[in-house]
Amino acid sequence: MNVKKFIAAAALVGMGWQTQACAADLLVGAAASLTNAFTELAAAFQQEHPDTKVLMSFAGSDAVAAQVIQGAPMDIFASADQKAMDKAAASGSIDTGSRRDFVRNEVVLIVPADSTLGIASVAGLKAAAVKRVALGNPATVPVGRYTKGSLEHTGDWEAVRKNEVLGQNVRQVLDYVARGEVDAGFVFATDAAIMPGKVKVVAKLPSPTPVLYPIALVKRDGRHPQARAFLDFIASPKGDAVLAKYGFSKP
Repeated sequence: MNVKKFIAAAALVGMGWQTQACAADLLVGAAASLTNAFTELAAAFQQEHPDTKVLMSFAGSDAVAAQVIQGAPMDIFASADQKAMDKAAASGSIDTGSRRDFVRNEVVLIVPADSTLGIASVAGLKAAAVKRVALGNPATVPVGRYTKGSLEHTGDWEAVRKNEVLGQNVRQVLDYVARGEVDAGFVFATDAAIMPGKVKVVAKLPSPTPVLYPIALVKRDGRHPQARAFLDFIASPKGDAVLAKYGFSKP
């Protein structure tokens, strides 16, 4: 095994995959915000294709893109923004003809459900009582890039960043807020929806960049023969219904 493949294989173990399963199974790397929806999509696809096992791995989109570029044996890559997918495309790692935007999301400001700080908008984050605000790292996490872009657009970025607590993916940010470790946080609306008893949405952020998720086949030798079928399944009425169930809308 050459160094590049060894690094990719080791990274897969860190992302939750067993390397001995890679050759036979359909492998999908996806943004953390797709965890619930794609887990259900994989199960539904397997019911229709019992001879195919779909293995999912979820992380920040940039982390998944890095593994695709390093040669990890993924078959499909689903990103939460264009930048991560663009990186994979620029390296020649995806089938650009298969790339498409498949869902839309939005960024929201959330607070712990039992918060007593009275935060009702982004402006509320400027209060002296607000000490910690969680957001995805803009350098590596799509929700962080969307958040920064929106707050820069409204002139609120500098006020928020002085209290920033950076997360490595959107689910980490959600957990920070749900556990009350921060006063507020910025996540995707679909993530906030999975913890209605622990977090409360107080505002939606207008985004100068549409929150669109691209998906594509990975370009590699030995790509799973059912990869395109799974891509098509996601775009089917059944796939659309699952995605809508988890709060995603059409692009």
